[in-house]
Amino acid sequence: MTNFSLDPLDLAALLSSRVCHDVISPVGAIVNGLEVLEEEKDAEMRGHALALIKSSANEASARLQFCRLAFGAAGSKGASIDTGDAELVTRQLIADERTQLHWSVPRVLMSKNKVKLLLNLCLLADAAIPRGGVISVGSTGDDDKVAFRIEAKGVNARVASHLPRLLEGESEEGAIDARAIQAYYAGLVAKACDMQVVVSSEPELVTIEAVPTQAQTTDASAESAAA
Repeated sequence: MTNFSLDPLDLAALLSSRVCHDVISPVGAIVNGLEVLEEEKDAEMRGHALALIKSSANEASARLQFCRLAFGAAGSKGASIDTGDAELVTRQLIADERTQLHWSVPRVLMSKNKVKLLLNLCLLADAAIPRGGVISVGSTGDDDKVAFRIEAKGVNARVASHLPRLLEGESEEGAIDARAIQAYYAGLVAKACDMQVVVSSEPELVTIEAVPTQAQTTDASAESAAA
């Protein structure tokens, strides 16, 4: 494993690529639907096209609103974001026929980077259950000592073997592409929050926790002393 840091311009470029990847599919579907409306005279086909345009527009909007909070400078005039807004964009993006979202984070104003971290961890949880399931999001403590716990339950729940290393800022090949940038970015945000992300898995369950680094160090010291 190679520990490395990205040039700020490369980081911005890769994050931009990630956002474009997320929205290009629904935007493309909107274009296709509009083309059908222009050419098709059949009322039923036009109805299908309108339904496609509506659902794709809603999907594109949900993805952009989520990315605005998770990656962007949303609310940059202040240092805090309402966790109720974080819940809303997460529900719009994740909750559907295949995936249920159980959100138990209290509605408070929380520091911007910690909300970004929470949203990025939700993305990692969603990716862990590609066939759908249940994502449970919770927190303990106040903003200064807040800790997050996200559980993803579903058939074949799993995380890529390199994910924990990416969160630590390490890469097998010493490089990062647009597919891996989100996990790497989540690790950067965690470090900015002085938090440690721990990923564990068992059959049909992936657990992602973010705890204050100080608490992690204290626990490790206590275990060492006990030994």
